[in-house]
Amino acid sequence: MGMKYQEYKQLDLTTINKYIQKYWQENKVFENSLKLRQGSKEFIFYEGPPSANGQPGIHHVMARAIKDIFCRYKSMKGYHVARKAGWDTHGLPVELGVEKNLGITKEDIGKTISVDDYNEACKAEVMKYKDMWDELTKQMGYWVDLDNPYITFKNEYIETLWFLIGELYKKGYLYKGYTIQPFSPAAGTGLSSHELNMPGCYKDVKDTTMVAQFKVKSEEYKDTYFIAWTTTPWTLPSNTALAVGPNIDYVWVNTFNPYTAEPITVILGKPLMNSFFTEEAKNMPMEYAQN
Repeated sequence: MGMKYQEYKQLDLTTINKYIQKYWQENKVFENSLKLRQGSKEFIFYEGPPSANGQPGIHHVMARAIKDIFCRYKSMKGYHVARKAGWDTHGLPVELGVEKNLGITKEDIGKTISVDDYNEACKAEVMKYKDMWDELTKQMGYWVDLDNPYITFKNEYIETLWFLIGELYKKGYLYKGYTIQPFSPAAGTGLSSHELNMPGCYKDVKDTTMVAQFKVKSEEYKDTYFIAWTTTPWTLPSNTALAVGPNIDYVWVNTFNPYTAEPITVILGKPLMNSFFTEEAKNMPMEYAQN
C-alpha cells in the first residue's frame, strides 16, 4: 500500500485522462490483466465490427463504452477476457463509393477493370479511416486487441463462413423462401434497412396512380360504383373482391363521369372526400348524402 497517487486540486478531465492513459500504456495494464488470468474461465468477446470506411462518431463511443463495461466487469470477476477487435469490410456503401471514385458501374467490373483490381480498390477504401479509429480507441480507453483483429475480407474469414453455412445446410437448417425486399437496379442487389436509409440512396418520387370504379351488382342501384385508389393498377385484372369496413363511414355522391360526362353515383369513405374531389369540383352541381 506504499504507492502514491497524484493529487488533483481541481477537476481537469483532459489532464486526468492523459495521465491515466499514459500510466496504462507504460505499464501495459491491459496486456498484464490478460496474463494474470491465463488459464481462468474464458469470457469470449468479439467486437461487433465497425467499418473503417467512415469516420467514427459519438454513437460509436457510447456503444463501445457499454461493451467495455461488461468486459471489465467479467475481468474483475476473474474471467480471462481476450477482447478481439474486428473490421466490417463488406457492404454496398463500399462498392458504390469505389465505383464512384473510379467512374465505373457494376457492368464494367471484369471488362474495363479486373475483378482483382476492383477488390483491391475496395479493400483500400474500406480501411481508409483505420488510423482515426485506432486513435479513438486509445483515447477513450477502450481495451481491445487491435494487433490481431478479424477482418471480414480475409480469405480465412470468408472460407470459415462458407464452411459454417455448408454445415448448416447439411443439418437441414437452411430453407429457401420468398419475401419482398427493396431492390437497387443500379447495384443489382437487395438493400438492407440500413442501406436504404443512407443519404442519397432513397428518395420520394411522384408516381402515377389510378382510381378504379367497381360497379354495384344491383338493379336498384344502377350506375352506382365503389371507387378505390391503387398504386398498382397492373393488379386490377386479377382482383376477385372488394372489401368494405363495417366501422367505416361511407358517402354516396351523385356526380358525373369525368370522361363521358354521364351522371353516376359513387361510394367512397367519408374522410376521402377531399382526396377525390377538388375545390373546383365541389362548386359544381353535386348531391351529397350519407347512407
